[in-house]
Amino acid sequence: MSEIPESLRRRLTRPTAIFGDAVSGRAVAAALASNGFASVIYDEKGANQVFGPEQAALHDLLIYSPGFAQTHPWMLVARRAGLQCLTELDFGALLWTGPAIAITGTNGKTTLTEFLSFAFKRAGIDALACGNVGLPFTSLSSTQSNVSFLAVVEVSSFQAEDLRHFTPEAVLWTNFDEDHLDRHGDLESYFRAKYKLIERMMPGGILVVGESVVSSAAAFGIEIPEHAFIAKRTDENLPVPAGSIFEAWPQRENWAVAVKYWRARGLADRYLEEAARLFRAAPHRLRKVAEAQGIEFWNDSKGTNFHAVQAALHQFKVPVRWIGGGKWKGGNLQRFAERIAPQIEAAYLIGETGPELHQHFTALGKSSRCFTSLQDAVVAAAKEAHAPTAILLSPGFSSFDQFRGYAERGLVFERAATALANRT
Repeated sequence: MSEIPESLRRRLTRPTAIFGDAVSGRAVAAALASNGFASVIYDEKGANQVFGPEQAALHDLLIYSPGFAQTHPWMLVARRAGLQCLTELDFGALLWTGPAIAITGTNGKTTLTEFLSFAFKRAGIDALACGNVGLPFTSLSSTQSNVSFLAVVEVSSFQAEDLRHFTPEAVLWTNFDEDHLDRHGDLESYFRAKYKLIERMMPGGILVVGESVVSSAAAFGIEIPEHAFIAKRTDENLPVPAGSIFEAWPQRENWAVAVKYWRARGLADRYLEEAARLFRAAPHRLRKVAEAQGIEFWNDSKGTNFHAVQAALHQFKVPVRWIGGGKWKGGNLQRFAERIAPQIEAAYLIGETGPELHQHFTALGKSSRCFTSLQDAVVAAAKEAHAPTAILLSPGFSSFDQFRGYAERGLVFERAATALANRT
């Protein structure tokens, strides 16, 4: 276990406050305990559901999970009380003695993180995927000799917006589009949250950005460093290995970013190409899960923003009956409906955004209906489909209005799709 740096020790004479009783919060508590320091976890659904001036007076240090926005009332109380406030990612960075690269983007960051970690291992480099992908960065501090490992860190805008210590040796930014406006307020604030990674990157580090990142930066008057590599999915010098997931249009951007970074690092193409042929995408990311009599069922439950839905729809050459909706995260629903209406045959809507989306599709003359459950939406889509057709779950919104997460939503879809396919 890595030792707590001296810069924090004077703040640890009293228990550390931790906001969030999920994987990142528990990882912080475990790291502190391994070094002999106490902590108290506060969570609005946990044992300690109140954090006011009285609680703040018991602590000198706060480490908080990504779910806590800077405007959260507890954060404001902590800052007013003079607590030193660290993101979980920054706390993990203070414990980590090895190299790290950061991967971000509106879409594709999880796949790219897992793929590069896999590719590094094929090339004989010990790499660990962590961060927003599931394993908290802080958890890596338990590695006995972490200087020998490369941390491949997926970083969301929630994690990046207040970074002060995490210093990656490379930043890979896949793309940028509308998302998380309920948290950041507007597109520029969302962009600047991710741009923090570029500001935090080591001098002379490798920076790779997608075309939409460059165009968005220009729109906001923000400068992308001159040494950045621009990844273009149409670049003919980046041939995609046959049979790999990167042949599909949504993944070509990931491939372009990976190749630009790989070559900038001076690694042999053959390792990356071999890894691409063997790599399989994570569950719930645009995968066919059942088929019967020319009707295909596709699970893209991880598609939780507008850009992801458009990328998924671009994949299909057959008519698509789209299942979407969920918890609103900000953004213009009318504009979203206008963009995808020409690409779908009908919409089957769920969740809190379903009724408003239905109004917009109706105004556009597009067939749509709202359903109280995902299962009912799948059954209706299958009943009305005529081969060849794809029934696509690519919700475009968060799952937390009806499910514990996108994985549960995807599993519900897969079970319904499999049951329907097996009946025919």
